[in-house]
Amino acid sequence: MGLLDKHKAYNEAYKAIRDMGADPFNVRFEAVLSPSEGIVNGRPTILLGTNNYLGLTFDESCIEASQEAVRLHGTGTTGSRIANGSFGGHVELEQAIARFFGRRAAMTFTTGYQANLGILSTLVGRGDHLLLDADSHASLYDGARLGHAEVIRFRHNDPDDLRKRLQRLKGQPGKRLIVAEGIYSMLGDTAPLKEIVDVKKEMDAYLLVDEAHSLGVLGDKGRGLAEAEGVEADVDVVVGTFSKSLGAIGGFCVSDMDDFEVMRVVCRPYMFTASLPPSVVASTLQALRRMESDPALRQRLTANAQKLYQGLQAMGFELGPHCSPIIAVALPDQPLALTVWKALLDKGVYLNLALPPATPDARPLLRSSVSVAHTDQQLDQVLRAFGEVGEAFGLVAKSRQRASARG
Repeated sequence: MGLLDKHKAYNEAYKAIRDMGADPFNVRFEAVLSPSEGIVNGRPTILLGTNNYLGLTFDESCIEASQEAVRLHGTGTTGSRIANGSFGGHVELEQAIARFFGRRAAMTFTTGYQANLGILSTLVGRGDHLLLDADSHASLYDGARLGHAEVIRFRHNDPDDLRKRLQRLKGQPGKRLIVAEGIYSMLGDTAPLKEIVDVKKEMDAYLLVDEAHSLGVLGDKGRGLAEAEGVEADVDVVVGTFSKSLGAIGGFCVSDMDDFEVMRVVCRPYMFTASLPPSVVASTLQALRRMESDPALRQRLTANAQKLYQGLQAMGFELGPHCSPIIAVALPDQPLALTVWKALLDKGVYLNLALPPATPDARPLLRSSVSVAHTDQQLDQVLRAFGEVGEAFGLVAKSRQRASARG
């Protein structure tokens, strides 16, 4: 018996995927030319699965800020802030994030995953109750496990089910923390946040919203779904990441809660992880400035998302319920999903293949994430590729594919 024997079933399933001739979980880019194009297997390829919503990974001002920070402060911090201290950039970034969200306090983390891990595991613990949307990201579930609160799942985007589950807790001790996401990462749908806020108030609970995929995407200022829905004052904690719209890596939390600073000495994923390197801090700060100063980025992103969503919808593909930069095509089974994914890659379109159990309803998804950097010509090429592959495998009718391509 070996240590990895417990993963035998997964190993066999992964081998079966690789035996089909391509490994969707180990794609290697020979070059990344821009936010929207790379080289895969020697072929120019449209990058449609990067979460690079605002295309800022190649923004010249962000690159220059990162380079200057490396020259001035070196390549890394070599330790956690609780042990090695904070650089000036760490403090400046936290102040900028707090100011952007209009909150009194902010913490930054080395990854968005660690932000969720740290915040959830520290805010609630034994004797408390954590109400998670069933489609919550893995990092939220992992944070729940680390904190030992009672985890209660409510049906995805169902405020009535949330209310019923909270009602069953009446008379029991402990705090109640509701967790929702601005944009859900698999189907690209948004939470019914106004209704969830109503439940929160009625049941005397707290509310945390993960704006990882909605930062820079939703709201007049790009603050996410809470801003777009006009309920920011009713959200107690906002978490998010720098690895999507801001084109870097890292996570954050903002809040107006009293004594929030104590989190720095009780939140283990913050205390025991090396802090963000100066180059990442600098590029993130500049990306935040770019996002704030150029609302046209969100407008172009919305237009690109609508173009792809409506084009695929017109062909007859089954999509998520809301148009957002995350656009997922549902397919009936894994072998077909693998085949279609590889066929699209062969046509120069790279996107994400999501397989059960990571998907909401046990069906595989072809998951696209649209960027403001995608040109009309690139999106037209993507739609043609989907149409040709869809027709070849009987997923769309020829007449609908051609009509969509003309439209």
